[in-house]
Amino acid sequence: MNPRRQKRLMVVSAIVLVLGAAIGMTLYALSQSIDLFYTPSEIFDGKDGNVPQVGQRLRIGGMVVPGSVKRDQESLAVSFDLVDTGPAVTVSYHGILPDLFREGQGIVATGVLTQSNHIEAHEVLAKHDEEYMPPELAEKMKGIKHVKPSEAAYGASASYN
Repeated sequence: MNPRRQKRLMVVSAIVLVLGAAIGMTLYALSQSIDLFYTPSEIFDGKDGNVPQVGQRLRIGGMVVPGSVKRDQESLAVSFDLVDTGPAVTVSYHGILPDLFREGQGIVATGVLTQSNHIEAHEVLAKHDEEYMPPELAEKMKGIKHVKPSEAAYGASASYN
């Protein structure tokens, strides 16, 4: 092989190697910031055979169990239980909850799994439209009655079938 071709091959090889390393580091960095979505049942049973590990960042969606909201009188700390059709998961949050947050309401929380049934949330989002629900969450939530804001204001309670 003549020296000119050999030099070109080395340059092309170096570019491919550097590009591959950059892509690999980007994918690694992105995998560290992914928050997988789970329902309370999937926290216990796993999702596609993968049970979330303690310390894992995740998003969880479900209904706030009526009577489970506990607020600390000295701080903004609040804890509540989330449920779909299976066991409940306790969520702890320190901060101001969204205006639409209420018992019997569907919410999504982002945080870290600290125990097998406890999540320390750093963000809580309440559903805006009580009629819409993502299809995968609606499938998991069959059989749970959602309390509409108008019913919650007049003292109606949620029923679990």
